[in-house]
Amino acid sequence: MRPTITLALGIFLLFLATHCQRPAPPPPTELSIPFREDGQLAFVRNGDTLVTIAIEIAETDSARQRGLMGRTHLPERSGMLFIFEREEMQGFWMANTPLSLDIIFVNEDSQIVSIAKYTRPYSTETISSQFPARFVVEVPAGFADTYGVLEGDRIRWRRHEQSLIATRP
Repeated sequence: MRPTITLALGIFLLFLATHCQRPAPPPPTELSIPFREDGQLAFVRNGDTLVTIAIEIAETDSARQRGLMGRTHLPERSGMLFIFEREEMQGFWMANTPLSLDIIFVNEDSQIVSIAKYTRPYSTETISSQFPARFVVEVPAGFADTYGVLEGDRIRWRRHEQSLIATRP
């Protein structure tokens, strides 16, 4: 009788081992920082909206320095809005940024003053605004050409309510 119990116990343990295991976790992949939608931004010409995008807002020194570094993907029709305290010449670089971007420089009156298209990933070359800017919008490379965004167009943006609450001290 003992061999029967041992055999039954062995079959039961084998069943548990093969049917009750948790699946192995997937192999590690390159991690990308997730996109956080803080608001909406519209590109406008003569009062008509060309395209509206979701924006992540970078308004602290650390957020502006980090920017889109390390991002391997951005959702369709999305980008990052950099807000500076005053209008002045702005300089950006692509070090640690794997995505090619269009960098759109915008003055205090919300008018686009220059666009750097198809920037080179991982480059340490400084990309400067041609005129003083208070805002900078980074979008995936080709965005300006795809949607016909030009110097002289304007931006109009708003922050989502939950983002406003989250940024209060």
